[in-house]
Amino acid sequence: MVRRPCWVEISTGAFEDNYRVLVQACGGDAGPPVELLAIVKADAYGHGLALCTPAAVRAGAKWLGATSVEEGVAARDICAQAGFPETEILVIGGVFPGQGGDVVRSKLTAVVWDLVQLDELEAAAREASRAAATLPVHLELDTGMSRQGVQAEELARFLHRFRDDSRLRLCGLMTHLYAADESNGAATREQLTELERMVVQVHDSGLRPEWLHLGNSAAVLGGEPLRLLRELCGRYGVRAMARPGLALYGLAPEFVPEEPESVAALRSKLRRVLEWKTQVVSVRSIAAGTAVGYNGTFVATEPMRLALLAVGYADGLKRALSNRGCVLIGGQRAPIVGRISMDQTVVDVTEIPGVAAGEEVVLLGQQGVESITAEEHAGWAGTIPWEILTSITNRVERIKA
Repeated sequence: MVRRPCWVEISTGAFEDNYRVLVQACGGDAGPPVELLAIVKADAYGHGLALCTPAAVRAGAKWLGATSVEEGVAARDICAQAGFPETEILVIGGVFPGQGGDVVRSKLTAVVWDLVQLDELEAAAREASRAAATLPVHLELDTGMSRQGVQAEELARFLHRFRDDSRLRLCGLMTHLYAADESNGAATREQLTELERMVVQVHDSGLRPEWLHLGNSAAVLGGEPLRLLRELCGRYGVRAMARPGLALYGLAPEFVPEEPESVAALRSKLRRVLEWKTQVVSVRSIAAGTAVGYNGTFVATEPMRLALLAVGYADGLKRALSNRGCVLIGGQRAPIVGRISMDQTVVDVTEIPGVAAGEEVVLLGQQGVESITAEEHAGWAGTIPWEILTSITNRVERIKA
């Protein structure tokens, strides 16, 4: 079936290159390099799990990060079909009642921070006749984000659950950094100080997890959080791992109040993985005084030529870009005029000669020397690039470039 012309092109080669750039950034001089877990949650940040999961493993990723059990199961199936059955898959967003069996069957590693989660996994492991200490879990430690994770005063109760007859094995500890993009690093240093206090408690209990890891792209690009992580891991004999997300897809988070030089150097090496495109459906001329779109929020002040595009907010093009965003046609910027509809968008092509039905339109990406980025979309919409990418809906086909 021929599809409506609205699609996303994914460069898996760019994804693989970005992973390798980040691996090099994690090399450092102090001890062994930090392992990288590739975050492919949220359908690989809107890029397509089926395309990005094999790319990550081809690039060298031994670990993948998914949000949910169902996403982890999907990633496991993709890995198996691609010939990578041994890839480790971490389910970061928790296990819900009834999901323990899928964790066991698909050989997933669940992140836990609630006793109910331990109960669910313990019961599933017993149901599957798993031996003691054979179902791996990673325990999230809340070091200041107050989102998910065990708080310090509750940690002893959790550690007790990994008793000798438990089917669960504590193979990792993790936390999440909430301000790694703040270049002064004060909040991150406070979090890592709290993390060490909790690691000491785990160590003193006699448990010996293999991994200690933290997230995100800002932590990897910034460098300082990984240096502190390496030092901490060296003191307690655990392996260091980091969980980049956005940077794998070619974007770097914005650092405040100023960007370190090392970040700027790495940013220049990252390649955009995604380009979002559509086509011109039709072109019309209108007279001055003509209203365009719902509620006439745009009225032509002079004769204009308008192009209708096969994309709307149901595809993920933010309605907030109405009357403020642009697209690329013929290598030039064409302003969006009127309100973006559910399935269609109108742009001004008065200054772009020769525009005709069927012409390719770039929503995100490059055309000629011009480009439009997710950061620009985010600025127009008053949001962040992460939301722009993950808002591209499933009815937009993902194809390998």
